[in-house]
Amino acid sequence: MSCDLVLIGVGGQGVLTIADLLVRAAFSAGIPVSFCPTKGMAQRGGSVKGEVRIGRGRAGMRIPPAGADIVIAMERSESLKGVGYVKEGGTFLLYDEVLLPTGALLGRDRYPEREEVIAAIRSTGAGLIVLDPSERPAIDRRRVAGNVYTLGAAIRIEPLSGLIDPGSLERAIEERWPGRAGENIAAYRAGLEAGGARWT
Repeated sequence: MSCDLVLIGVGGQGVLTIADLLVRAAFSAGIPVSFCPTKGMAQRGGSVKGEVRIGRGRAGMRIPPAGADIVIAMERSESLKGVGYVKEGGTFLLYDEVLLPTGALLGRDRYPEREEVIAAIRSTGAGLIVLDPSERPAIDRRRVAGNVYTLGAAIRIEPLSGLIDPGSLERAIEERWPGRAGENIAAYRAGLEAGGARWT
């Protein structure tokens, strides 16, 4: 069994942290894993993409077009860049955060409507899960981390769910944030609950 994932978003959202946690969990389970990050603009807000291949052995690091089992998109407009990666019958997980780029803020560029993005994703023949950022629970009046919340939802998706044990991701979270694992595990568990109820 194997799973190819493409992660897309913008700088500051923790997109590559999702990839790091998946790599840690796979490595601890003795599963072959590769990770290929791609960053656009260096500063916060630039495009970010990561490709993670789990259980592929000696396969190349890059995922071909229409080759991803799962695409995880952390920002609405950036999600359109992931449409060409998801395979028919795969799953597209959209964390529907809106972060207007400079062009849209200045009125030069048009920002896509939610329905437009959803239609583009559905045209691929992939399943779709949509997470609403405003539905994240709060701890001490602060919303839990969106990236770890999204990871919790993603771990329920096949074939990832058959490769990575949810408990191994909790251990990866504890390893990465030894001083504040509690709040991140709470975010992860909230995503686990949300992931099974957000298919559209």
